[in-house]
Amino acid sequence: MTGVEAEEVLTGGNVSDRVVRVGATVRKPALVQTAGVEAVLTHLADFDGAPRTLGRDEEGRHVLEYIPGELVDVPPSFSLDELARVGRMVRELHDAMESFQPPAGTVWDVAVPDPSGGDLICHNDLAPWNLVRDGERWVFIDWDNAGPATRLWDLGYVAHGFVPFTARGSVEVDGRRLRALVDAYGLDPEQRRAFPAQIAAHTRGMYDLLVRGHQTGEQPWARLYDEGHAEHWGPTAEYIEAHHDDWVKALL
Repeated sequence: MTGVEAEEVLTGGNVSDRVVRVGATVRKPALVQTAGVEAVLTHLADFDGAPRTLGRDEEGRHVLEYIPGELVDVPPSFSLDELARVGRMVRELHDAMESFQPPAGTVWDVAVPDPSGGDLICHNDLAPWNLVRDGERWVFIDWDNAGPATRLWDLGYVAHGFVPFTARGSVEVDGRRLRALVDAYGLDPEQRRAFPAQIAAHTRGMYDLLVRGHQTGEQPWARLYDEGHAEHWGPTAEYIEAHHDDWVKALL
């Protein structure tokens, strides 16, 4: 229709149904946590690694800035310098969120909650499949899992995806890559000792989530289990757990 921009359905994502691109924007159905996501992204207006939030459209959908770059390959093949950039980026994000105060009544929907509860509102899904690189700008998208966590819990998920950890990993190679990420983030010695257990727990939590989805039928976890995702998360958690002392040694 004249004067009306066409909607292009975007693929990927597991939380929102029918995400579309309209010109320079993305439109996502509003969920119970959308108001909180809008508040987070408004707070992060000066952080270049998050998309701008642009209100709601006439259908009540959440409108966001469209990031036109390329998604990172999975598994990623980041250099040590690129891993360091991710570490600095996540540190900048966490530091920016220290001053964030959620609006009263905010509802979050965190897929794998931090067992400690958490004192910081985090992305909770900082993974290669949610990183878009648009030239010099790198942007984390898909904030629907934002909610309370801790720095180490959120960073543990980053480590899983960006090192990346797999059941058939090399302890020497993975330890060196983990060190590059952590050095750039700037963990202190006490945090470095505690960090490997957080990586393992978050990875194990993803496996448990998929198994529960398979048992209860809850989506999208049941579908992801059927697609074989648990076959990655379970053995990978075992690998990370088995080499706990190696990761501590690499980080110290």
